[in-house]
Amino acid sequence: MAGRKLNTKSISVVAARAAVCRRGRSLIVAACALLGAFLAGCGPTSFLVTPVPAARDLDEHVLIREGPWAYKKITLIDVDGVLRNQREQRLLAPAGENPVSLFKEKLDKAAADKRVKAVVVRINSPGGTVTASDLMYTELRRFREKSHKPAIASLLDVGTSGGYYLACAADKIYAHPTTVTGSIGVIMIAPEVSGTMQKLGIRTNVFKSGALKDAGSPFREMNERDREVFQDIIDRMYARFLDVVTESRSGIDKDRLGALADGRVYLAPQAKEHGLVDELGTLHDAIAAAKTAAGLSAQDVLVVQYARPLGHRANVYAYTPGSPAQVNLVNLQLPEWLNSPSPQFLYLWAPGW
Repeated sequence: MAGRKLNTKSISVVAARAAVCRRGRSLIVAACALLGAFLAGCGPTSFLVTPVPAARDLDEHVLIREGPWAYKKITLIDVDGVLRNQREQRLLAPAGENPVSLFKEKLDKAAADKRVKAVVVRINSPGGTVTASDLMYTELRRFREKSHKPAIASLLDVGTSGGYYLACAADKIYAHPTTVTGSIGVIMIAPEVSGTMQKLGIRTNVFKSGALKDAGSPFREMNERDREVFQDIIDRMYARFLDVVTESRSGIDKDRLGALADGRVYLAPQAKEHGLVDELGTLHDAIAAAKTAAGLSAQDVLVVQYARPLGHRANVYAYTPGSPAQVNLVNLQLPEWLNSPSPQFLYLWAPGW
């Protein structure tokens, strides 16, 4: 009898362990299925396992081959998004490229290649910080002067404020018929939370060496002296913007430009009528203009683009990402002034602020 009881108990323990194992396997299978469904979404999913080159130098990719014997090149350089002299910050993903640094790297590569005879700068940007816009403008001017290669700017969806400022460094500006451009001017965003802090009973203690050391602080109300200082800076930056446009648009005198440059945006046909752009046309028209400027109208050329390894570029409209694609659980875009609470001087069209 004792032996039988021991055997029955052993069998029960084994059965219980087997049931636990089956439940464990079921949970693992269910978790894998759930993860697969999450990653797949509503469409099919494929997984690519490929070695990533250790070198991060820019690769050249041929976007258009006009003929089998095409040898000379037109380089397409893309400028997308907000222009900032810092790495792009991404939620739950590695930081992206510094737009200024990447732009210069592409220009340097085009300048060093003797087969590259002209560049087309494809701009799809609302602008950005004053200094980043000016740095990119200066680099494009320097490229033209040092390499003696023509540059054509092509504005797509948006080419406003700092984006338009950059375009003024090109030999010619093309705009798509539906492009929004203009917004010539400077804006400063200085958020203030002093009223909210008072309601919450929160105070800040500030020790400063001068009356204006904390000018623009979000923790106190801005006074008239603060406003005078910041307005003077903005007026000087605005004057520089006007000088850049006047130099690029020789047909517009400063008095007429002052009336046009009140911050408003223009549709491309209006911009051409006012002399802010040279021609209306597609990106392909801008490429044809680059060929003409380089003396290659009668020749077949290669249209090439530069990008980091592992990126796929299907055609001339493809954006060059700064890093491999990431799976983001949350897609949250914050206004620029929330990313940096300190005052910022911007050549930027931002109607949502």
